[in-house]
Amino acid sequence: MAWRERVARDKVARFRGCEYWGRPVPGFGDPAARILLVGLAPGAHGANRTGRVFTGDRSGDFLYAALHRAGLASQPTSTARDDGLTLTDAYIVTPVRCAPPDNKPRPDEIARCAHFLDDELALLPQVRVVLALGAIAWRAVLDHHARSGGAVPPPRPPFAHGKVAPLGSRWLLGSYHVSQQNTQTGKLTPGMFDAVLEEARRLSRPFLERLSE
Repeated sequence: MAWRERVARDKVARFRGCEYWGRPVPGFGDPAARILLVGLAPGAHGANRTGRVFTGDRSGDFLYAALHRAGLASQPTSTARDDGLTLTDAYIVTPVRCAPPDNKPRPDEIARCAHFLDDELALLPQVRVVLALGAIAWRAVLDHHARSGGAVPPPRPPFAHGKVAPLGSRWLLGSYHVSQQNTQTGKLTPGMFDAVLEEARRLSRPFLERLSE
């Protein structure tokens, strides 16, 4: 919390004239979504500045462009809370609500924010696919499922890009995180992420509809 507020106060040169949000960042999207994307934490000069998840940084540029190509976002860019962006059939949350140092939340930070994730997911009853962006998000979703009384088979399914695991009445789907480190090195390409989103859309459809494909 103290680090989040210090970043918002001291700022960086390129955003010196901006007013930072500097508070916990809530989820964003369609309350009737069937696809839930779970990230990591607000970016120090992205969501911590703009007040909306994956907004105002390179990770968001990659993510929302892909969501737009998939027909889940009204526009390919996300620059500010009032830029007119809306999501259809998709909702985005982060297990950690405050920007952590070096974008690496500690286990105790994830634990303290767990109830926010539980509360928000309780308000999204239509979700059928949970797309975890990275291993931390994958573990956070499995922990949420266990806290909610769901059965998690031992050993827990390990994270992998493109991996699908049943999660009660939902599917858990893994993808590498859309971080700049992953996208600039080619670990995650637009084509790879487009394919994951297409799988998420397929799994979110009713069972009989999928059988007819």
